[in-house]
Amino acid sequence: MSKRLEILKASLAKKEARFDERLQNHLNTVAQANGQPLNDKRNGRATLNKWDKQNDLLRGIQDSIQRTKGAIEREEVKIANASLVDLPPYLQQAIDDGLITQWRKFPRFFFVVGVKCGRIVLDEDSGIIGHRYLNRVEADEYPIFRDVFNKLKRQCREYKQVAK
Repeated sequence: MSKRLEILKASLAKKEARFDERLQNHLNTVAQANGQPLNDKRNGRATLNKWDKQNDLLRGIQDSIQRTKGAIEREEVKIANASLVDLPPYLQQAIDDGLITQWRKFPRFFFVVGVKCGRIVLDEDSGIIGHRYLNRVEADEYPIFRDVFNKLKRQCREYKQVAK
């Protein structure tokens, strides 16, 4: 499970708990009316206004819950699409070791952990890896990117030799 999915599920649980709490508060407020008619001249309008505000708040929380559920579904679809990509074993091992992370939006692109801009690209036709945006990698991050990329490139060549 991705970190984003964990955050979304935790957010959904909080929102549902808040909704249940507010709903119970609203039901308690309605019970306080104790069956009295609300059209009296004293507090009927104020009570109805209070209920309307509570209903609006409940609807807002419910809309937020639906948006979060939609975001969870989208993230699960992205994870499923990323898992459909057939990765060479050396790339899968690098992901498992935490050296690189797979971009969910474009599953053939990988980010090196600790480097902001550089990307490692898997060419799906030839199975060879390359890089993009190397000129944007900062000087202090460059050795990290270089070491990871060279290691993966070496493993790619070895994998190609064995496959022949």
